[in-house]
Amino acid sequence: MERDSFVEKHRFWKKYGNYIIAAVTILVNIAALSIFFSFYYDLNDDFFMRDIMSGAYTGMPDGHNVQTLYVLGAFISLFYRLYRTFPWYGIFLLFCQMGSLYAVGVRLLRFCHSLLAKVGCMTLLTLFMWGMILPHLTALHYTFISAMLAAAAIFLFLTTPRGFSVKQFLVWNIPSMLLAVLAYQLRTEMLLLLFPFISLAGVFRWVEEEKFFQKENYIKYGVVLACILGGMLVSRLIDLAAYGSGEWKQFLTFFDKRTEVYDYHLDILTSGEHGEYLRSIGLNDAQQELLSNYNFGLDESINAELMGEIAAYASMDTEYFDDIPDTVRFYIYRTLHSEDVPYSRLVIALYFCIALAGIYAVFAGVGRWTFLWELALTGLVRMALWMFILIRGRYPERITHSLYVAEAALLLGMLCIQLMKGNWLQFREAGKEKAEGRRKGAPAVFVLLGLLCICYVPHSVKKVMADEESREISHVNCLKIAQYCREHPDNFYFKDVYSTVGYSQKIFQDVDNSLANHDIMGGWLCKSPLYGEKLGKFGIATMEEGLLYHDYVYFVTSKDSDTDWLTAYYAGKGLAVSIEEIDLIEGTYAVYKLKELGE
Repeated sequence: MERDSFVEKHRFWKKYGNYIIAAVTILVNIAALSIFFSFYYDLNDDFFMRDIMSGAYTGMPDGHNVQTLYVLGAFISLFYRLYRTFPWYGIFLLFCQMGSLYAVGVRLLRFCHSLLAKVGCMTLLTLFMWGMILPHLTALHYTFISAMLAAAAIFLFLTTPRGFSVKQFLVWNIPSMLLAVLAYQLRTEMLLLLFPFISLAGVFRWVEEEKFFQKENYIKYGVVLACILGGMLVSRLIDLAAYGSGEWKQFLTFFDKRTEVYDYHLDILTSGEHGEYLRSIGLNDAQQELLSNYNFGLDESINAELMGEIAAYASMDTEYFDDIPDTVRFYIYRTLHSEDVPYSRLVIALYFCIALAGIYAVFAGVGRWTFLWELALTGLVRMALWMFILIRGRYPERITHSLYVAEAALLLGMLCIQLMKGNWLQFREAGKEKAEGRRKGAPAVFVLLGLLCICYVPHSVKKVMADEESREISHVNCLKIAQYCREHPDNFYFKDVYSTVGYSQKIFQDVDNSLANHDIMGGWLCKSPLYGEKLGKFGIATMEEGLLYHDYVYFVTSKDSDTDWLTAYYAGKGLAVSIEEIDLIEGTYAVYKLKELGE
């Protein structure tokens, strides 16, 4: 009986041991992160999305969060309908983030044939978390998390074991396909940007098949691609139906044009050099100031048509191809210097390790020189992607780091293939002696990568601590305004964008998903149907008339901010108004009331 029990336990551990080890590793890291740091929404984008899905924006949970596809937004908002006060969106982001790492960890463990090797792989995964991506683990942003989902899909697909039938191959890659589609739903633009890396994973995996031009292979890879594209298409069709009303179509046009202008051509609004053109399309100086300070919600005439004219004018003034030589030089400089440390050095180290492992496999008689053109093709694709974002002139860390993470996942998969050729779960193609010889080289490679990661742990920890200190200040300021507004539930407060929007909020603390009686005067959600619905809940038709004619509507800005632009706007409309400070929030923000002179 004891022997049977031992055998049963051995079988259980053999079947589920990797899942347990990876789960323990991730849970321990989550616990450590929770002890030493707080989890924040990285930017107000995620915070606004949470407000929409939780019901804090309009009073009812809604899936139209604009940034993700509707099918995902509706799914998350459903949980808020069931239990409003739980941080569902934050939990979802954390689950996607850690779930991606867990999936990669489980796959890495399948390459390990000893407990020591498994511990080594989980140590490497932990060092990667703490040395490379730690800032993104504590400040969550949906763009980067979409890239992590895509990166996990890339690694899982590329490291699919050999020798599977069509059915086994498809079943094995269900997680890869789901991760790719989920990444598309979470951040469509990011998944599309990273799709070339996904394609490379498919090509490189296909090359490893014994017979490339075999009918079975066309079915395998064709069905996987079709499932991914089919999932993306269905998600997009549902999204188009959800945003199919005239109001939403008009807003999305405005949203796209506003994004183009503010993200890529902001100088047209702020430099003053284009004032003559802006006046020629009907914008006086006060209206131009609204566009410059992002409080454009005050003016109903700033609509999709007007923003489209500005975007068209901006595109005429842009010569992308003239910048290519300078962009190439900047790309080379950025790749080789400290701009993107530690990500750039990790990627360079992976290229180097693949080359060494590939050469070793060839001379050991179990590899081919195909890794050379694979590395070259990967380098060309990564250059094309980097040129695309650099030449457009906008490359925040959440985009550049996403590119690095996806590329690193592809390279790690290529490295595993080179290190384990002939040893896919079993010794399939080579003799045991040769396979064992190659396995002796694998620890050295992973030790090298581990040392690289551990070197940057102090840097990452210091960066997160400094970031958390600044976030705590903005978090407190955000709470000051929110608390003040809650204490005056019969009023409504319009907030100046730039002096109040630089907030950060903790995901799991101070959660309040009740209807908020305040909103910023611009931003990406302004002029949307949800924005109109929110104002309607408080009996306000437009921001312009609400501030001036409703006794319960107030303006909030930092106490040292200039307010002349506000009176100048109404003067441009032929209205003389006064602006009076009626309260001060914790000595930081001033509350103003507007009145028409002569009333």
